[in-house]
Amino acid sequence: MPEKETLERARRDKKEGKSPSTQAGEFIREEIHHIREGKHGAASTKQAIAIGLSKARRAGVKLPQPRRGTVSERSIKEARNASKAGAKRTKKRPSRARSRASLRRLRRQGRSAASPQALARHARTVARSRTAAQRSASARKAVRTKGPRARSAAARKAARTRARRA
Repeated sequence: MPEKETLERARRDKKEGKSPSTQAGEFIREEIHHIREGKHGAASTKQAIAIGLSKARRAGVKLPQPRRGTVSERSIKEARNASKAGAKRTKKRPSRARSRASLRRLRRQGRSAASPQALARHARTVARSRTAAQRSASARKAVRTKGPRARSAAARKAARTRARRA
């Protein structure tokens, strides 16, 4: 069950007209915090993100299913079930035995999946799978949401990177 604060933040994002992936980001953030504070672990950063996305779907965030070929059929089915559960008005209580079993399994996992290094490594891996045009488009979109101070800081960083590579 997501924390009250997380649900409120996601609702605020929705009200502000932000995309479903931004709303889901709040749930992923919560999951990363849980791992960092030692509530449980995760086998990988990808798993931590998947848990967050599943919580978001169950909370009613209208996230699309993962595309075929990117994940297993089982994961697609799980995502569909989570979305259905989130769309229902009356929520069915989760099975106590299954909840405890999955939590016990997660507790045995490592905590390094949520480390800044692991998150950075994952971000780079994901970025590599995108085309240059897609990366450029997402950078342009990010610039539009930045304020003047953050924009000039990013420009300074870019200049430093270019100087280092030259």
